[in-house]
Amino acid sequence: MTKAVFCIAQNLEQAESIVHNLNTAGFSTNDISVLFPDKSTTKDFAHEKHTKAPEGAAIGGSVGLGTGAVIGLLAGIGALAIPGVGPLIAAGPIMGALSGAAVGAATGGLAGALIGLGIPEYEAKRYEGKIKGGSALISVHTDSSEECEKVKKIFDQAHAEDISSTGESSV
Repeated sequence: MTKAVFCIAQNLEQAESIVHNLNTAGFSTNDISVLFPDKSTTKDFAHEKHTKAPEGAAIGGSVGLGTGAVIGLLAGIGALAIPGVGPLIAAGPIMGALSGAAVGAATGGLAGALIGLGIPEYEAKRYEGKIKGGSALISVHTDSSEECEKVKKIFDQAHAEDISSTGESSV
């Protein structure tokens, strides 16, 4: 059974570390999604010295944010706005899903869009609040219970918050 495993990373540095660990563990960049607020007018997501952040920024340059090399390599990086939430950066399969969901999410905001992706309402509302507060949502598509447990272990070792999984509907 395919499942999506979700967590909250407190900041972009932690999100980059988690995505790197997922890649190292063999998960494809096509199965990893990251969603975080676009704070490109602040210094919250600055480039780190001695990294390949400029290459990542070039890949994701259209979003106006130096995302860093790891997140910059994820498929489908781009910017979107969801009413009531504001500008967001999305990378991976969640980008396409939320782009379509954002159009119809005017009343439901980000929580409505996440519920449409199969996330239970209670968790979707909690995730929306954390993303509004500057955290990042990470989602990983898994094809087996073993992969699901592996992702949860990676999230746990990275001290991610709100780790959960759900059967996928359209992620």
